[in-house]
Amino acid sequence: MKKKYFGTDGIRGTVGESPITPDFFLKLGWATGRVFAEEGHGFVLVGKDTRISGYMFESALEAGLSAAGVNTSLLGPMPTPGVAYLTRTLRAQAGIVISASHNPYYDNGIKFFSTEGSKLADELEYKIEHYLDQPVTTVASDKLGKAKRLPDAAGRYIEFCKASIPSSIDFNGLRVVLDCANGSTYHIAPHVFSEVGIEVITIASEPDGLNINEKCGATKPEQLQKAVIEYRADLGIALDGDGDRLIMVDHKGEIVDGDELIFIIAKARKLAGHLTGPVIGTLMSNLGMEHALKKLKIQLLRANVGDRYVMELLKQHKGVIGGEGSGHIICLDRTTTGDGIVAALQVLAEMHSTGKSLYDLKSEMNKYPQVLLNVRVNKKTNPDDNEPIQKAVKQVEKALGDQGRVLLRASGTEPLIRVMVEGENETKVKEYANSLVDDVKNAITA
Repeated sequence: MKKKYFGTDGIRGTVGESPITPDFFLKLGWATGRVFAEEGHGFVLVGKDTRISGYMFESALEAGLSAAGVNTSLLGPMPTPGVAYLTRTLRAQAGIVISASHNPYYDNGIKFFSTEGSKLADELEYKIEHYLDQPVTTVASDKLGKAKRLPDAAGRYIEFCKASIPSSIDFNGLRVVLDCANGSTYHIAPHVFSEVGIEVITIASEPDGLNINEKCGATKPEQLQKAVIEYRADLGIALDGDGDRLIMVDHKGEIVDGDELIFIIAKARKLAGHLTGPVIGTLMSNLGMEHALKKLKIQLLRANVGDRYVMELLKQHKGVIGGEGSGHIICLDRTTTGDGIVAALQVLAEMHSTGKSLYDLKSEMNKYPQVLLNVRVNKKTNPDDNEPIQKAVKQVEKALGDQGRVLLRASGTEPLIRVMVEGENETKVKEYANSLVDDVKNAITA
């Protein structure tokens, strides 16, 4: 059964447009409160990123939870993985994050974590949606939920992040430029990295409610690349607005993406004898990562795009490392969800252990050129069911052999067919991609 409101990662949209409105968040708070009240007594944690609408939605959620008789602990600005960690360690019934992740300030959304610090089960999301269709009722006044601020939330999470690497490691002499995306890590990440001995130069760490992810952060690292060169830093770290994505920059100013970072971490775990199960990537993970892992006798399994699906395969196959090229990196042997700060520390620890630069570590994986093009269609079309399209795909696959890959998939949110081709020869890859785009257009109009 398809969910009415919940997507693969909570609920997200433009502020002021349904369902991202104050009245919906009030009802969502009440519906969530009703579900958790049925599950047992306890309290709910609520954190948010730095976008201006967070104040409005935090108040609405708090009112709804109170009306349902549920106590709330307000964390203020807190990275998404920080809320997951605190939900687990404080034994809250659930954690709620008001955030639109890497989106601009005029978007917002909401994510939920279970008491174990993992994404909410489908069953509970269906229950919440059931109550969203019911009229709001209020418990008796003596049963109303109370709300309080949790003053030491940031400090608790800072200590957790630092504990994800051995305390014996001293990064003295390492200079790092840190891009906080003007988001929820602005008051946390600088402390984490400086307290493990790093010289930290911080940029994009002055949120004003409107500048979150604006020309900064993991999705726009150009400012960081320039800063790394300007300050002659050893590397750069870019987080996104809610702290669950990581992109790094080496000392030459070159981007090191999620696939390359996953490879570095997985290799470190393998050589240390701590890697269990396969590494989990997605359909979009670079073929170069798959080949590099194969040389180390590490299997790569591909999930559908989305960290929720990566997590499902990790648990199913008892793996510990997974993620996406976009920078969602999950280290299940350290935490329960994607965490940009924790992932960065794992890479830094490997640099310290090997004495190698980030450039050297990423160079051990040969990233293949990848071209991604979109074909707009008038109606939803499944390329897997179209014979002419499949014939064209097979021809390109035959030409590429085992040194390339083709992926055609229909977008889940727009009337688009996404055409992806990757291989060793960039010129050929571009030719094949453009040829497939023409084949798709001809097949659709035929």
